[in-house]
Amino acid sequence: MKKVVIALDVPASGELRVPVGTIVTPAAREVAHARGVRIVEVAEDQVPAAPPEKTIAIGADHGGFRLKEILKPILQSLDLEVRDVGVHAELPADYPDLALQVAELVASGAVGRGIVIDGAGIGSSIAANKVPGIRAALCYDKASARNSREHNDSNVLTLGARLLTATQAEDVVRMWIGTPFGGGRHQARVQKITEIERRYLRKGSS
Repeated sequence: MKKVVIALDVPASGELRVPVGTIVTPAAREVAHARGVRIVEVAEDQVPAAPPEKTIAIGADHGGFRLKEILKPILQSLDLEVRDVGVHAELPADYPDLALQVAELVASGAVGRGIVIDGAGIGSSIAANKVPGIRAALCYDKASARNSREHNDSNVLTLGARLLTATQAEDVVRMWIGTPFGGGRHQARVQKITEIERRYLRKGSS
């Protein structure tokens, strides 16, 4: 999929480096011209990496592949750099493998958050939550998406492709991306979750 540059992507000054073949919208070109910003096409490895908080990992097994492809441009429209770990075709795959890849990227700090999609979303949530530092939430409507972010500071979202329409999934994703962690009384509760995790990590290493 080719990268699309819109007006919001244009910096205030200087130059904007984009991969060769990038689609630049007419509005983006107008804004760039008005600001004196040069749009320069370069090789993929010469494009500055987006900061982790502006990058999201996404993965899906064969059951979630189609929904993943639908959601990727929506995430890009929210000004996020999308790191797709696969699968890249609708071929049989095991959801724990994809959940692990996404969870490890989030836990390492390489990306700010992640999304994993399988048929029901349950297995991916269970698998992702085995990675220390991950708070994966299976969300099925806007209320659960809001709660998982505001109360639980979830950093991985799992979705059930067979349980949600594309429109419902988009609503969940937009709410999840757009809701900040509430902090306050919720911070102490999230900290208790972290302490449970640390307790059993210590037991495992002893």
